[in-house]
Amino acid sequence: MLEKIQIIKQRFDEVSDLIIQPDIIMDQKRYVKLNKEYKDLKKIVDKGEVYKTLTNNIAEAEEIITDGSDAEMVEMAKLEIDEAKPQLAELEEEIRFMLIPKDPDDAKNVVVELRAGTGGDEASIFAGDLYRMYTKYCEGRGWNVSVVDFNDGTSGGFKEMIFEVSGEDVYGTMKFEAGVHRVQRVPQTETQGRVHTSAATVMVLPEAEEFDVELDMSEVRIERTTSTGPGGQSVNTTYSAIKLHHEPTGMIVSCQDQKSSHKNLEKALKVLRSRLYDLELAKKQAADSEKRKSMVSSGDRSAKIRTYNYPQGRVTDHRIGLTLYDLSNIINGDIQKIVDELMLAENTELLKANDDVI
Repeated sequence: MLEKIQIIKQRFDEVSDLIIQPDIIMDQKRYVKLNKEYKDLKKIVDKGEVYKTLTNNIAEAEEIITDGSDAEMVEMAKLEIDEAKPQLAELEEEIRFMLIPKDPDDAKNVVVELRAGTGGDEASIFAGDLYRMYTKYCEGRGWNVSVVDFNDGTSGGFKEMIFEVSGEDVYGTMKFEAGVHRVQRVPQTETQGRVHTSAATVMVLPEAEEFDVELDMSEVRIERTTSTGPGGQSVNTTYSAIKLHHEPTGMIVSCQDQKSSHKNLEKALKVLRSRLYDLELAKKQAADSEKRKSMVSSGDRSAKIRTYNYPQGRVTDHRIGLTLYDLSNIINGDIQKIVDELMLAENTELLKANDDVI
């Protein structure tokens, strides 16, 4: 472990020197990448210093015990070893997990696309419940949520909701939510009291920076229209709503959340870049079958990942077989316990796959 820590320290020193070089600062893409690496390495280096101190303390205590000339010092040394060894083992395990190669996308902000699936009006209402769940969760994490576009359901909720989430390590957390979410409950429209099953699809796209995706604007047709739906004076009067048509892929992205046409265009381009980036990411993951198999967050997007059963107050995540009887808190944004279990499952798989690195 000390050898691994030393290698990390050497790289940390290299990166520390690089990020203050003028040519690196001028190269925005490389500077951002190195700055992120610096922060990640610093966490390991700091833990490594604590690990080295504990190791040295144990070595000194063992020397005192071996010498044996001072009975009182020997007794103190034994107590110190008894206290330090469990701390050392815990710290070693922590560092082993920190040494797992990180997904560079984990630090990115995200674009979340929520769509009502099977179940008609009830599916739209459920999509609205999921949006509320995520906004509450994100607010609790101190992340910022910003709506890009939405399409209201006829009886409440949303047929479609697209929103951005920005903050620290958002994709690394939110990626686990991608997939089909299923709800089992008596719909508001049901008169016989029968339990129905409805679904909504969640897509979580890492937000692409301009230097992640080279977008050829000659391939993008921009359509400007008046905003629709509830709003202020700009609705149906100014051409502020934006619709982008990406000719090579046939993708269409709309945004009418902002009063300014410029801001709507900016948001729509973010979504388009993120969708294109996600296409490339999916190809890369498909080519790397071993990585794909080891990641809880990847797999078929049409796969059912979670069921919310209202009659039993139960939430089940099917990927790891986790069942919690805490539906009311979970649907109100308390999903951290599920995320933690999914992260643990993924890290355990990655740790096995990277034994040669650790």
